[in-house]
Amino acid sequence: MNSQNIIIRNSLKIYLSIVLFFFLMKLFKLEQLTELRLLNFVFVFWGINSAVKKNIYINNNINYLQNLFIGFATSLLAVILLIFSLTIYLFYINPSFIHVIENLKIWGNHLTPIEIAFAIFTEGISSSIVISFILMQFWKGYKIPNRSSI
Repeated sequence: MNSQNIIIRNSLKIYLSIVLFFFLMKLFKLEQLTELRLLNFVFVFWGINSAVKKNIYINNNINYLQNLFIGFATSLLAVILLIFSLTIYLFYINPSFIHVIENLKIWGNHLTPIEIAFAIFTEGISSSIVISFILMQFWKGYKIPNRSSI
C-alpha cells in the first residue's frame, strides 16, 4: 500500500471519528462541555499511530522522517477536512452554533466562522505536531524482523 493511501485512509478515520463524536455530543446536548473535546486527541492519536504502524508493517519502512511525515500529513488532512466541514456547518446548517462556541469562555465573543476555522487550524496543527513526535519516539526504535530467521 502506498503512503498516500495510508494517509488518506487514516485521515478519514480521524475525520469520521471526530464528526461522529461531535454529533453524539450534539444529540445528548453536551456540546457546551469543553472537557469532552479532549477526546478528539484520542482520535488523532489513534489515526496517526495507525498510519505510522501501517507504513512500518505493510511497507517495511522504518525511516524516522518518512514516518514522521506520514503521521503529520495524516493529521493535517484530517484537520483540513474538519475545518471545511465546520465552516459549512456554521455557514449553512446551524449558524446559531456560533453562540454555543462563544459561550464556552475560551474563545471570546463576536466570533466569525473564519476566526473559528483559523483557531481550530492552529490548535489542530499544534496537536498534530506534538502527537506525531510523541508517537515517533515509540516507533523510532522498531526493527523489522529478518524474514529469513522466521
